[in-house]
Amino acid sequence: MRMRNVILTLVLALSLGLTACEFGQVEQGRCVAFNPETKTLLVVLDVNHDQLNPHYSGGIHEYTLPADPSEIGPLPVPGGRVMFDLEKSTVTIFNPETKALEVLNVNFTDVEKGIKRTHPHQAVFTYQGDGDLASIGAAEIVHAAMRGEKITTIFINNAIYGMTGGQMAPTTLIGQKATTAPKGRTKEQAGMPIRMAEMLSTLDGCVYAERVCVTDIPHLNKAKKAIRKAFEKQMAGEGFTFIEVLSTCPTNWGMTPLKANEWLKNEMAAYYPLGVIKESAPEVK
Repeated sequence: MRMRNVILTLVLALSLGLTACEFGQVEQGRCVAFNPETKTLLVVLDVNHDQLNPHYSGGIHEYTLPADPSEIGPLPVPGGRVMFDLEKSTVTIFNPETKALEVLNVNFTDVEKGIKRTHPHQAVFTYQGDGDLASIGAAEIVHAAMRGEKITTIFINNAIYGMTGGQMAPTTLIGQKATTAPKGRTKEQAGMPIRMAEMLSTLDGCVYAERVCVTDIPHLNKAKKAIRKAFEKQMAGEGFTFIEVLSTCPTNWGMTPLKANEWLKNEMAAYYPLGVIKESAPEVK
């Protein structure tokens, strides 16, 4: 009986830790509540069984730890955050009063603005795709740049909704096919693709905007320098900084990775030119 408890405890500890090893279909999850007096804990299960890409929607389950302290090991620590969904702009949290998961609608740029204002000495950034930033969160990013919020936004532009099924995005090129534009995007039906870096650069609060890509080592090195400069200007208190990264999506483009790289260089970079779009000199104080 004692050995059985030890084995069960080890399995539970491994599932709570979300370690970097593969454990097949062993249940994994996040501890969301722990009562040290009764030794009971509530765990929300990961339906993906994947510690690198968890999806905590497997329901809340209660476990009781062994009474003998020697069989427990370190006590579990409840985690506050459960799951972000950047595409849907939601965060799933555990409500300790109802003992249930709740989905809250948020805008992540708004979250970052609040963090920077309350922690001005921290480097703060958002990492957003073209569906999130150029469509769902377009109003928020425009006003963040307009006010000169001292944050850095890294905008991944792959010209399509890459994580939700390959739908047409505001950045999809003319003629480019998508699940919602099977014959290709047309100017008459959807207008021209939006150039976010150029648009935000018209706002006084945006002090630095550059477009880069990561198709090869030279461009990767340029991207690293651009991101570094964006953070340096943020930390100097100059204002809002914006890095647009042209990226491939071979799966939804229907191409091999090599062909996707060539398409980016020949088609995307022609419409979305690489380089510094705007760089304002620091204000003299």
